[in-house]
Amino acid sequence: MRRPLLIAVTASLIAVAGCGGPDDSTPVACLESTPAYLRALGDAPGEVELDGSTPISDCLAENQTGGDLATVGAAMLSATTKLNAEARSKPGGVANLQLGYLLGAAQRGADGTEGIHDELVRRLSAAARYSPDNQPLPATFLDAYQRGFDAGQTRG
Repeated sequence: MRRPLLIAVTASLIAVAGCGGPDDSTPVACLESTPAYLRALGDAPGEVELDGSTPISDCLAENQTGGDLATVGAAMLSATTKLNAEARSKPGGVANLQLGYLLGAAQRGADGTEGIHDELVRRLSAAARYSPDNQPLPATFLDAYQRGFDAGQTRG
């Protein structure tokens, strides 16, 4: 009598283990530092992939752990800050496009994650549009940023 019960319990545990949802863990490439994001963004507005295989939007996993979110968020925020400084010094240049792409990809990744990434996207957006003394950003900055954002939303 004990053996059939043991077999049934074992079979149930195997079935439950095999019925998990999609893998919601953060891809290892996303846990890299800021330079990895900046290197990948060199391909914007085309296919931007960390380590040649991971889109930035995949870095915002649905059930992401707090530690992974902090690591990814810090790298993205640092990249955003660096790109914003460069974009303000050369409005309309490639940094504007890369900045927009990063934000578009982050928004794409955050969509459908039940709000756990909303604060990160808000902080990224504030850093991306930072201007000393709240001066309006030039139209060339905003145009290139928007082209990058659209590409990031589509392919990011």
